[in-house]
Amino acid sequence: PGIVRLAVHGGLVVVLGALITARIPFWPIIMLPQGILIVFFFTLLHETIHETAFRTAWLNRAIATVTGFLILLPPVWFRYFHFAHHRHTHDPDNDPELMSPKPETIAQYLRYLSGLPYWIGMARVTVVNAAGRNRDGFVPEKGRDKVISEARWFLIAYAVLLVASLVAQSALLLWVWIVPVLVGQPLLRAYLLAEHALCPHVANMLENTRTTFTTRLVRFVAWNMPYHSEHHSYPAVPFHRLPRFHQIVAEHLRTTERGYVRFHRKLVGSFDRRGG
Repeated sequence: PGIVRLAVHGGLVVVLGALITARIPFWPIIMLPQGILIVFFFTLLHETIHETAFRTAWLNRAIATVTGFLILLPPVWFRYFHFAHHRHTHDPDNDPELMSPKPETIAQYLRYLSGLPYWIGMARVTVVNAAGRNRDGFVPEKGRDKVISEARWFLIAYAVLLVASLVAQSALLLWVWIVPVLVGQPLLRAYLLAEHALCPHVANMLENTRTTFTTRLVRFVAWNMPYHSEHHSYPAVPFHRLPRFHQIVAEHLRTTERGYVRFHRKLVGSFDRRGG
């Protein structure tokens, strides 16, 4: 199932990239779906660091590297970050996801959705790691050399692509990759907010994590991660088994929502508008 979904997801990115390159009529509009597909490689990256996307470890690592490179999220560092998130889900004192607070005003909400904090934050993380100054508590000492090396290789590769584009006087990567991920990132930010925002700060994974009922299309591009409470409760369950697993545990879920629009209405309604 992983190979098939990768072929479809990646194939769509290639096809849309080719249409943008060919400058077909209204080609700038295609950059939005292109960007959505690329930034939602985040959910594939997430599956690969759990090693549940594919059967072989080397393929999980390879795809993690490629997808992480495309969205500026070094996978070795992210694996340590994400596993700490699983160990301390929604714990205000220990969950690294809560180091950056969730939006509480309209202004914070719009800034978060813009994706700007993500890009600035990950650029800073990558540069700090490459400089050998990583001090993240969730990164073990034995893993720091890998985190440093990974960041350096990422920066070298980005620099090579930039220089090559300048020498070739080509804006190809700008239109098929850079601009698309910038315009697509807000959709990923909106999706990710629903995973834990407004959930209670308790230890129960069926309560501190939200499952959002949505369309097949969203479940496809998100690699079934809208079944997020199920994933947090039993992270070893691979993405393609989550729909069936949901049927087994559905009656035990404590935090669910019927769609992302409904979630965001509730989230915005919870804001102190005086601070917005």
